[in-house]
Amino acid sequence: MIDLRLLREDPDRVRASQRARGEDVALVDALLSADERRRSSGVRFDELRAEQKQLGKLIPKASPDEKAELLKRAEQLKTDVRAADTERDAADTETQELLLRLGNLVHPDVPVGGEEDFVTLETHGTIRDFGAEGFEPRDHLELGQLLGAIDVERGAKVSGSRFYFLTGVGALLELALVNAAIAQASAAGFTPMLTPALVRPQSMAGTGFLGQAAQDVYHLDKDDLYLVGTSEVPLAAYHMDEIIDADKLPLRYAGFSPCFRREAGSHGKDTRGIFRVHQFDKVEMFSYVAPEDSQAEHQRLLAWEKQWLESLELPFRVIDVASGDLGSSAARKYDCEAWIPTQGKYRELTSTSDCTEFQSRRLSIRVRDGKQVKPLATLNGTLCAVPRTIVAILENHQLADGSVRVPEVLRPYLGGREVLEPVSR
Repeated sequence: MIDLRLLREDPDRVRASQRARGEDVALVDALLSADERRRSSGVRFDELRAEQKQLGKLIPKASPDEKAELLKRAEQLKTDVRAADTERDAADTETQELLLRLGNLVHPDVPVGGEEDFVTLETHGTIRDFGAEGFEPRDHLELGQLLGAIDVERGAKVSGSRFYFLTGVGALLELALVNAAIAQASAAGFTPMLTPALVRPQSMAGTGFLGQAAQDVYHLDKDDLYLVGTSEVPLAAYHMDEIIDADKLPLRYAGFSPCFRREAGSHGKDTRGIFRVHQFDKVEMFSYVAPEDSQAEHQRLLAWEKQWLESLELPFRVIDVASGDLGSSAARKYDCEAWIPTQGKYRELTSTSDCTEFQSRRLSIRVRDGKQVKPLATLNGTLCAVPRTIVAILENHQLADGSVRVPEVLRPYLGGREVLEPVSR
């Protein structure tokens, strides 16, 4: 959530942020009104309670005639205090509910617009000319079937659409990717973490996933637990309700977990293969830093993502995501999109978001710097979303006979294998 003081001091900035996101601007004025009622009812409650306490001291000393009047006033105060308390609680509840609906403040440099209004910041690698090489590229599903690596038919039989099995070399390729990603993150100073896949409502809400993203979240009604769509959720909630000493920052974690998404808004999109699925594994970077260091940390996370994609020898571009395509927690977000040959376009492989103090306020995570205690900043960055990375590797490194060249960084984790061969050989 945002700082209420900032809302009071500069409501136009908050309105502009809501407008840039394409979200309800009237929410700002509703929140200002609720906050004013909360504060004024709190003042009235305090004044009435002070009078009540003062009256309690006067009654024992009063004469009989005065005492009758004071007791009458005491009865009225009792009613007024209860009413003020109810009013204060109602206004506070409304304020908190409205505050939770408000997205993070968009960074002023973020391009304004919708999904297609991003700005391309840089491009890396060379896109292969398969025509010049003399063959038509196969898509990842055909390659995966040739290699005995992907089985979507049995995935659908067992679990339904958008589920899959990774088999044989496909399973080995996932394990190689995860181990290589964790190795890079560990070398960069991240603490490896295996995180829970089920979290309580306060963890999911605290990270901002029960707002605009709620339709994609799986909920277990009987247990009131949520399946995470990313290990960002348990990593953000890891220090919930804690105060961290400033000299311990930055804290950096690399979480590996299964991820679950309904993909409710993607009907008909990417239905072939394993690009968009309901369950997948991911290595996620997560940072806790001082608020003044969040923008620099954002650049560091982006640099680690670029390092990873370069090590996989993939052509990719970096985009500055437009305001209307930001998650509610993000003030700014960069995506790294890899080239997918059979689609003829770049597709998102990794992303990194600067959430500033938004999540830490919701989760009550603070930093102690001397005598000052204040919210800190949180950031997240995908290092390896496994199925999409497999898609990009198979398609970009395929050979004419259906085999696939293994990027050098993965070879130590595949027993030194340089090429994945079709199983029919």
